[in-house]
Amino acid sequence: MTWTSLRVTAPGRREAASAALFGAGAQGVHEDGTALVTHFPPEVDVAAVIRQVHLAIPDAVCETSPTEPIDWSIHWRDKLSAHTLGRLTIAPTWLAEGHDPATTIVIDPGMAFGTGDHPTTRGATRLLQDIMHPGLVVADLGAGSAVLSIAAAKLGASRVFAIEYDGDAIGNAEDNVRRNDVEGIVHVFEGDATILLPLVAPVDVVVANIISSVLVELLPAMHGALRPGGRAILSGILLEEREAMLDAIAADGWRLEREDVEDVWWSITIAKA
Repeated sequence: MTWTSLRVTAPGRREAASAALFGAGAQGVHEDGTALVTHFPPEVDVAAVIRQVHLAIPDAVCETSPTEPIDWSIHWRDKLSAHTLGRLTIAPTWLAEGHDPATTIVIDPGMAFGTGDHPTTRGATRLLQDIMHPGLVVADLGAGSAVLSIAAAKLGASRVFAIEYDGDAIGNAEDNVRRNDVEGIVHVFEGDATILLPLVAPVDVVVANIISSVLVELLPAMHGALRPGGRAILSGILLEEREAMLDAIAADGWRLEREDVEDVWWSITIAKA
């Protein structure tokens, strides 16, 4: 029987689009550039799913096409792989065997909390390796699966504060921290980063892989939390948003130190001007 593939494009709103799709009954979602793709069996009213997406994101572009039946328990795993980024390797649990535990980040990604296999995560990880050295204190905002928090710990951080607003992601983050034997370094907190970040300050590094509109809102809190000489790594920014983000960081008293581009995604390291 023919299934229906639904492709949703909502630049800058991928988290909201993902939540809408799962709320409408999607069993799995994968990213394709700036779009999210999911598949539904014939008994699902896909038109109703699209209406639900548009309630959450009125300007989302939804496209459908016929597809073969999908077993999500297999399909989403097939989309993942172990990959090396500089000194680190990121691997899902079922592909971790044979890699050096000291430099391998083992992630059980769950269905919606981050696999470490996305250009925004890769960009942030590459930039993190450029500035990390033993003893630094790091805050990870929008920690998700805690992949970047674990990366910071593996790169020598003395303490990492993993801050996540989504309560559903907290258990996954805590499991991944234990799985990587860094629970003595990485501390997971649930709540609003604008409230929690000042409480854990001062820090040497802030890393945030979040949509650009939220990053702009967090810039003042990041600025206030950093020690002199500290840096922030921002990811989750579309390349088309580059100029607007440059204006925002300049207006808030930052200077650009380094850029990383992969596909349509732009990640940056910034420091106080």
